[in-house]
Amino acid sequence: MKFTEFTISTTTEAQELVADIMWQYTSYGVAISDVKDVVELINDRKSTWDYLDDEVLKELNSTVTLVKAYVALDIADQTLVKIENDLATLKENCKGFTETGSLEIVKRIVDGDDWIEIWKKHYRPIELGKVVVCPAWIERQINPDQVEVLIDSNMAFGTGEHETTSMVIELMQEYVTSAKTVIDVGTGSGILGIAAAKLGAERVFMTDIDYVAVKSAKHNCELNGTADKCEVALNNLLDDKNVKGELVLANITADVLLILSKTITKNVAKNGVMVMSGIIKSRENEVIEGYSALGFKLEQRKNKGEWVAIAMRKI
Repeated sequence: MKFTEFTISTTTEAQELVADIMWQYTSYGVAISDVKDVVELINDRKSTWDYLDDEVLKELNSTVTLVKAYVALDIADQTLVKIENDLATLKENCKGFTETGSLEIVKRIVDGDDWIEIWKKHYRPIELGKVVVCPAWIERQINPDQVEVLIDSNMAFGTGEHETTSMVIELMQEYVTSAKTVIDVGTGSGILGIAAAKLGAERVFMTDIDYVAVKSAKHNCELNGTADKCEVALNNLLDDKNVKGELVLANITADVLLILSKTITKNVAKNGVMVMSGIIKSRENEVIEGYSALGFKLEQRKNKGEWVAIAMRKI
């Protein structure tokens, strides 16, 4: 089956914002290629490289991040118009806050079966503390003290590979055992909510504004045997404002965290903890100050690459 591939040139800082836009228009997958990830890999393993081609080194000097999305051929043209409009709005809204890069769009036809199978061959289980995130198509033996989260996804969307997701999984393990109710805002594939359910949460409320994400999260809940504990809803936040979570997870972006702050904090129980990620380093203090003003105190922070995750307690 053939697809139209849209490739958008952006920056590390804006990649998640662009990816969020692209997810509105595809159920086939979004992929992010950030040259900084390659640079970090090379720096971490310098002694293992005997030779690097000059052309590769030139490309590593680039600051461009590529976001790719795959769309059915018959709706590609009208989808392109919508994407162009959304990217123009994004660029305008980010002025003075976030550098978006050129947002240039390149369009081409690709064979979808090829890229899905290639991705599946390279996606391997990831160990994050007690949690092992494992592709559904791979059989793996885990240790008795580990928790397995199975993910069935067509692309690297909420698979645990991205720094923002992995940091939330690592941080949440320190709080989830004392949390009866967990809320996962912007659930994506459902990986965080499912991990919370398997780590001992009695109830998990998962929300997302993207229909494809909600469908994926529900499927993964069934796959993991957590559907009886997990409620997945197509929404920005919880409709029932009376629901209070001892632990609230939000792996979104700094902008969305700040926009939703006065609403989302109403769903945090007294002395409850919010674990927030998707925050670029340059916006960390802004998010901390915003939530501190609403009665939260910083407890922990993690950073990987350009990304930061924080845990703040409601006092």
